[in-house]
Amino acid sequence: MNLPEFCIRRPIAAAMFNLALALIGILSLSRLPVRELPDIDPPIVSVTTVYPGANAELVEADVTEPLEQEINNIPGIKILRSESREQVSAITVEFELNHDVDVGAQDIRDRISRVRDKLPDDIKEPIVAKQDADAQEVMWIALYSENRSTLELSNLAERQIRDRLQVLPGVGGINFGGQKRPSMRIWLDSEKMAARKITAADIRALLRRENVELPSGRIEGESRSLSIVARGRMDRPEQYADLFVREVDGSPVRLREVATVEIGPEVEATIARFNGKPAVGLGVVKQSDANAVEVARQVREEIDRIRPLLPPDVGLDFPFDSSLYVQAAIREVAETIGVSSVLVILLIFLFLRNLRSTLIPSAAIPISILGTFALLYLLGYSVNILTLLALVLAIGIVVDDAIVVLENIVRHIEAGMTPLEASRKAMQEITGAILAITASLVVVFLPIAFQKGTTGILFREFAITLAGAVTISAFVALSLSPALGAHFLRPVSDQLPGGLRWFELCLEKFYLFYARSLDAALRHRRIWLGLGAGILALTILLYRLVPQEFLPEEDKGVIVAVIITPEGSTSESTDQYVRQAEKIAADYPETRVFFSAVALSRGAPGQANQGIMFIRLKADRNRTAQQLARPGARGSMFTRMITEIRGAVVIPFLPKAVGRGFGETFQVVLQGADLVLLEKTARNLRDEIDKAGFLSQPRVNLNFEKPQLNLEIDRARAANLGISVRDISEALQILLGGLDISQFNLDGKQYDVIAQLRRGDRLVPDELNTLYVRARGGELVPIRDLVKADERGSVNSISHFMRQRSTTVSGQPQGVTLGQAIEKTE
Repeated sequence: MNLPEFCIRRPIAAAMFNLALALIGILSLSRLPVRELPDIDPPIVSVTTVYPGANAELVEADVTEPLEQEINNIPGIKILRSESREQVSAITVEFELNHDVDVGAQDIRDRISRVRDKLPDDIKEPIVAKQDADAQEVMWIALYSENRSTLELSNLAERQIRDRLQVLPGVGGINFGGQKRPSMRIWLDSEKMAARKITAADIRALLRRENVELPSGRIEGESRSLSIVARGRMDRPEQYADLFVREVDGSPVRLREVATVEIGPEVEATIARFNGKPAVGLGVVKQSDANAVEVARQVREEIDRIRPLLPPDVGLDFPFDSSLYVQAAIREVAETIGVSSVLVILLIFLFLRNLRSTLIPSAAIPISILGTFALLYLLGYSVNILTLLALVLAIGIVVDDAIVVLENIVRHIEAGMTPLEASRKAMQEITGAILAITASLVVVFLPIAFQKGTTGILFREFAITLAGAVTISAFVALSLSPALGAHFLRPVSDQLPGGLRWFELCLEKFYLFYARSLDAALRHRRIWLGLGAGILALTILLYRLVPQEFLPEEDKGVIVAVIITPEGSTSESTDQYVRQAEKIAADYPETRVFFSAVALSRGAPGQANQGIMFIRLKADRNRTAQQLARPGARGSMFTRMITEIRGAVVIPFLPKAVGRGFGETFQVVLQGADLVLLEKTARNLRDEIDKAGFLSQPRVNLNFEKPQLNLEIDRARAANLGISVRDISEALQILLGGLDISQFNLDGKQYDVIAQLRRGDRLVPDELNTLYVRARGGELVPIRDLVKADERGSVNSISHFMRQRSTTVSGQPQGVTLGQAIEKTE
């Protein structure tokens, strides 16, 4: 007994099978993750290391190289890339697609522990995260107030928001914009130190000696025991100010006589604003294997719980949230599925002109769609734009088998058979045909799932969804359709309702026209075959002429602008250009809110010559994000920014669905060991691209324009005075770079104690004249007498690709697609 015969005999069983499939689909749909596109993010782990005060070359040699050499031996690595810049080493490890990211992260931690003793003592512990070092934030949260300082906002952001968001499932990290973390700042006065014969080494020794808290043991008696705590750590500025440094000419010198002590920001360079108000931004980065929509949903729910706990004069907003676009897009596609289903059912009714007959093929739509959701859940897929588009396409296909079954049953009923007999006879005739139709459709769609690379992963769920829907529709046609046909259909009268007679007349005329056209075509076969061949040739030609691009630009309601100032610019200087960009954005009625940040921190000190703006647009705007963000377009926001902001480079971006960061779409990577030759070659390529005009503001990420003061130490003279190179280097590190010497407690958290020259004593190179080190005999020696200073340009950053030095020529395609830009470059 085959399936159709079984279902005809037992219609209730057939109905229960299909109902169960629909119910399982409903349950699966409620548990399926929702995302914009299928999960094509590769397993990525990043290692970020901060080396205070070091330049790019020192970071590369002392931190990046040893770490890369050790990490490179881990199996399963596909791409290893890194960037070494001032104070920061950022390494990104991309594993093969089937590699477990948790295993990869643990392997990297193990490798770092092996090489840790070879790294400089002054680095901060490497941070290993399951995310790209340049990962694009899922959303940005702005914490703002007109009445509170950035230090207060930073404290609120860290204690009441960051700590609670960090532990949410799928959150890989929280990046800060404008954060000013508290620290105990000891601002040294170089003139007063010189007058009292005090050096940087004295200050460091003092703080390490006096601000310490060690375990002190226990006192154990016969009946009780006491733990001993020697309170040696200081938590208030006045405690530090009262420390005894040394005795000079018989008089004690305390720290307040040579320094100002206060609780101030650990990093001064970072700045952030929300709609022009002082703010702190929190950028939520998802783990490489997490669902962005789910992460954003959890973050919003947690923010709703946090909001009542904040002071009334502190506001929270979301200047950027990628999940809003995804949810809106998914909602629109789901509505399209509903509209398509209704239209298909109406068309079936229009042709069949009978309600009972219409219900049989119509039942195939919800059962096939819901059954496909069960398949998606079983395979671990998600509800995304591509799977829903596959279902939209499937709606017109899944009813085909059921219509074929229905038409054959009705034909036998009209011939005089009972519905039961007609159903059996019909299924005996067409079961093989239905299986053949289904197999042919599956064979067309299924091979897409076996493509390799990112494209294969992107369309795998699309192909499986479509093939699954077609297969399930065949099951419905072989089970539910014959059962309903045998027990639900009735003989239909030839008399049509008056409202449908016009349609029947139109249909008969079309049949007549089609028959005549077919007869004419068969009498002139060669002409029609030649026409078909010509259309095929024209299709191939047009395919080659149509511009090609991986994904089109989408209007997500957000524009991102990056403002880059010359190397060596301070954050205050960069902020002047960012303020100009803010004024331009505020002039546009399409702008809802904007958030800007200078020296954005992504797990490490930010770059003072870079600012970023997130401009969120209104929903009911007249112009699209593409129109506002396209340089050169009339009325474009960025046309104004590029032309009106002089002295800085303004680069507009639209957030990407696929890719990392807010970087340019077009990138060419060049490799070579010689940085000078590499930079020259990249610059020549950039100039050629700029002349061709198909990229907007092409740029090279490698240059030698970063101002640097090289100090050549006179080793012989220093040795004669009993001064080592280390003595000089450590003095400069403390006085100019700022050194984390110890820690203090503030409201239950540990923060750094940082000694550094006050800003007024480190504005120009001549300030070296006021810096001293102690010689063997105890006298102070000016550092200027031991070094030769030479100011020159240095490399801004050093990138590696697969352990080889590299640089990138990048830009945004202008008037061409990405595919055309690649062709023109080649």
